[in-house]
Amino acid sequence: MKLTVVSAGLSTPSSTRLLADRLAESARDELAARARAASTDVVELRELAGDIANHLVTGFPPPRLSSAIDAVTAADGLIVVTPVFAASYSGLFKSFFDVMDPDALTGKPVLIAATGGTARHSLVLEHAVRPLFAYLRAVVVPTAVFAASEDWGSGGDEYTDGLPGRVRRAGVELAALMAARPAGEEPEDDVTVLERQLADLRFD
Repeated sequence: MKLTVVSAGLSTPSSTRLLADRLAESARDELAARARAASTDVVELRELAGDIANHLVTGFPPPRLSSAIDAVTAADGLIVVTPVFAASYSGLFKSFFDVMDPDALTGKPVLIAATGGTARHSLVLEHAVRPLFAYLRAVVVPTAVFAASEDWGSGGDEYTDGLPGRVRRAGVELAALMAARPAGEEPEDDVTVLERQLADLRFD
């Protein structure tokens, strides 16, 4: 199966990329447990910023951007991670999905995640990122993962899962959706079968 990761982090190293890598590892581990091997492509939007701007102006994607779009379109599952800028996703993140065909993500399983300096930004995932992918008719997993600065290395408490627990849960949910249909097949318009797979999930 093909898993594609889109990271909109701007720095090197980047906490956004680190979170993306952990989520991808979690999904791959769960797929392996289901006897489904997955290859991973990583799209670093930081490296495509100029190409994305040119495409927005000219309507023609340069070769590197075209390859990145193809990787997203051909994926059996998608992980998208953005830093929080001005209480929303980054402009670079939004611009990348603006240049894609609006039907490219129809029925595709997507795990959404974000990073920020404070947990007060965590609702960005629900009021900005999830609606974006709902508009694109993707199948967004229930667990969205937000990592604030204080989350790194935190195990949580009796009331709240720590970051590792949320990463694991989201990875399991994405893998369940990916495994629900044969690799490489076009997603069906009716995604209720995939949603039922999530309803059957159990966590130890």
